[in-house]
Amino acid sequence: MTSHDAVQIVPARYRNAVVPHVMVADAPAALSFYARAFGAVEDVRLERPGGGVLHAEIRIGDAVLMLGDGGDPAGDPFASPTALGGTSVALHVYVPDVDALARTAVAAGAELLREPRDQFHGDRTAILRDPSGHVWVFLTHREDLTAEELARRLAGAPGA
Repeated sequence: MTSHDAVQIVPARYRNAVVPHVMVADAPAALSFYARAFGAVEDVRLERPGGGVLHAEIRIGDAVLMLGDGGDPAGDPFASPTALGGTSVALHVYVPDVDALARTAVAAGAELLREPRDQFHGDRTAILRDPSGHVWVFLTHREDLTAEELARRLAGAPGA
């Protein structure tokens, strides 16, 4: 087992991950929420000529997220979770302190789906749903594990 101080906050394999592009029903409100709840920094915002946000980009730590106002699910491939009745996607972001982020996010209006807790895979995680309907898994990497140790812990994990 490795101490928390010796491991990278974002494991190397996730540093160059796929950039999600999520759709929301109200991009300005979502951008404001992400700043308050997750400490997001807005880098880009392209307004639609008729109102709303065509495209925006934010950073949460080193993670980049693209977003914009979703369209009608019947005629637009870019619909928000609220227009679709839910989502099958969870957004994973590594942060330095998942407990602090969860408290801040709940105070800003996120729904806490799973309290922060240490997991068998070496990360401490919390699961939240934002007001736009997106599910977020925030993680703080606690220890690096060998494949053998991970398999041993998985075999003993409840519900695995």
